[in-house]
Amino acid sequence: MSSAVDLVVIGAGPAGLTAAVTAADSGLSVMVLDEQPAPGGQIYRNIESVDRKAFGAILGPEYFAGGDLAETFREAEIDYRPDVTVWRIDADGRVAISDGAAATIVTAKRIIAATGAMERPVPLPGWTLPGVMGAGAAQTLLKTGGLIPTNRVVLAGCGPLLFLVGRQLRAAGAEVAAILQTTRLRDYLNAFPHVPGALRAPEYLTKGAQMLQDLKRLGVKTHSAIREVRALGEDSLNGVAFVENGVERQLDTDMLLLHQGVVPNVQLSRQAGCDHEWYAPQRYWRPVTDEWGATSVETLAIAGDGAGILGAEAAAVMGRLAGLDAACRLGRIERVDRDLSAVSDLREHRRLAAIRPMLDHLYRPDPEICVPPADDTIVCRCEEITAGKIRASVEAGAMGPNQLKALTRTGMGPCQGRMCGLTVSEIVAEARGESIEATGYFRIRPPIKPVTLAELAAMEDV
Repeated sequence: MSSAVDLVVIGAGPAGLTAAVTAADSGLSVMVLDEQPAPGGQIYRNIESVDRKAFGAILGPEYFAGGDLAETFREAEIDYRPDVTVWRIDADGRVAISDGAAATIVTAKRIIAATGAMERPVPLPGWTLPGVMGAGAAQTLLKTGGLIPTNRVVLAGCGPLLFLVGRQLRAAGAEVAAILQTTRLRDYLNAFPHVPGALRAPEYLTKGAQMLQDLKRLGVKTHSAIREVRALGEDSLNGVAFVENGVERQLDTDMLLLHQGVVPNVQLSRQAGCDHEWYAPQRYWRPVTDEWGATSVETLAIAGDGAGILGAEAAAVMGRLAGLDAACRLGRIERVDRDLSAVSDLREHRRLAAIRPMLDHLYRPDPEICVPPADDTIVCRCEEITAGKIRASVEAGAMGPNQLKALTRTGMGPCQGRMCGLTVSEIVAEARGESIEATGYFRIRPPIKPVTLAELAAMEDV
């Protein structure tokens, strides 16, 4: 079974919602495919159901701003399909999807992928122990189920989300023992030249300062310039070790939340064959796009953090720009109308993006995370491949991430390299003494998410 529409939007976060509404308002037939059961994406997850009275002070006004996006989206004439997995897209506009029971093909004249970002994996000793998880995962549990840790929590890493989650959990009543940030003095010095640009979006600086003040008021202690973080325990987490000012320290904890920033989710753009570039300040790959989100694949655009991390507000603006461009490319509006309609959004997008150079240099990922020094640190969780085994495979002749697949099965598990791809490329590049651009990334092939043989066999067109 298959269907055809003008535009398919993949993802119902801020970029996907605004792209779909903008395109539908321009007269396009729009289908939105999303893995989640309701609109909002990661940043506005559960926005339609969360108890504003109970969680208003905890999640903050920025979160509840997503309610207006979701309401506008619900009112538009859009074919919305939640709980759907997209596992292949083709350059001719075909999109392969599964709803858990059956697989089918949707055909579109244009595709906008608004798949957003994912937390950077943090491979350090002990990170696979029960009790260790991503800070973003803890935030998801708070938003969707109101789940609050009842044990002692330590957060470790760097980036604004680390402090945001710490404040939210503490405000919700959790015992947040400490925040261990890897940011060093030289990171502040590297970020300083970018402060003038950041002043174009002063509200972000104000929010950041307020967040740090809140943490201090709530009694959360912050340790800076920490190194060599290790999760301690045998069958489950019971502590965290780290080096501070040259001295090794330990804290007792039952929950360790790790975070080293977020990176674009490039699985679909890689599988589709888009050109990508290496963004050195944050050490991630991003698809090459123009100001409308258009990629090197004629039918595909990327909107939001999937094209580079700029945040929810910028993602919503980018969604509108991509939606306008889709309407123009498909003949529903003239180019001059697109350009006139986009003037304020283009200006606002540049303003919101001005904060990123400062943040990206201030919160650079820890080199020990990018290239784990301990050989026994697990890198590929699906196949339980260690950093040492990857280095040994390079020494044995593996020239890149794709050769590692044949030798070790690295990146061949259910996540198809999402959780290890960046780290594998970093380790291989260092072991071979070459640039990350020369090393490259996994070749992503469909299906990018698990799909059953029964679903594949039942498809009319694969």
